[in-house]
Amino acid sequence: MLEELFGVKGKTALVTGGGTGIGLMIATALVAGGAKVFICSRKEAVVKGAAEQIASLGHPGSVEAFAGDVGSKEGVDDLVAQLRSRTDTLDILINNAGITWGAPLTEFPFDAWQKVLDVNVSGLMYLTQSLLGELAASAKPEDPARVINIGSLMGTAPMGDGAYSYAASKAAVHHMTRILAKELAARHITVNAFAPGPFQSKMTAFATGSDELAQKVGQNVPLGRIGQASDIQGATLFLCGKAGAYTTGAILPLDGGLHVETASNIFAH
Repeated sequence: MLEELFGVKGKTALVTGGGTGIGLMIATALVAGGAKVFICSRKEAVVKGAAEQIASLGHPGSVEAFAGDVGSKEGVDDLVAQLRSRTDTLDILINNAGITWGAPLTEFPFDAWQKVLDVNVSGLMYLTQSLLGELAASAKPEDPARVINIGSLMGTAPMGDGAYSYAASKAAVHHMTRILAKELAARHITVNAFAPGPFQSKMTAFATGSDELAQKVGQNVPLGRIGQASDIQGATLFLCGKAGAYTTGAILPLDGGLHVETASNIFAH
């Protein structure tokens, strides 16, 4: 039953930004579930190293890496061409590639704002649009094609913390997820998003780069810890396997309860 519900054997997946952090966690889960997985990122050496790391684990699926950049139309066009040269089918698209920028509100540069939106929103939208043909061709009523967008807790909760463009971009990702879920349901394509809280990754290394730092951050999480790879991986196999075939338009919080935190009890004392 577990393999039937959560296995992805025979499926083909693309994970953008699959060389590090959450993208690497997702790619590993899909390969472990039996999928043929393509991972890409701007830095070819990093993503190829990640593919070797995944392959060494001996999982039943396969992994192949190539360079790909979703920061421009030309980059997305090249990424799609490279994918099509390697496969003519696509069942799962993971829009994970993303960047951030931090600066005080009064000093936040326009160019940085635009760059983050280009990668996190425009690139995600254009890549999804470009691959709709492949996704629709593999989709079935009882086994839809799957799109998972990587949002963020910061796209749900009103927190800037200096990463204003990142937070705004992730709110846009959440809203586009719901819109696409509504519009693509008739084509048997599900569209969902993860809204992660703190996980160890290159992007959060300033705060979670050591076990000591990660423990300090985890003390501020209701469940008392930061996220682990298994938290992302279990959710991935749920949404991409048979178990998630009837779920679309969901923004899945993977944040240890941070999204339900409210103001302190005003009558506590």
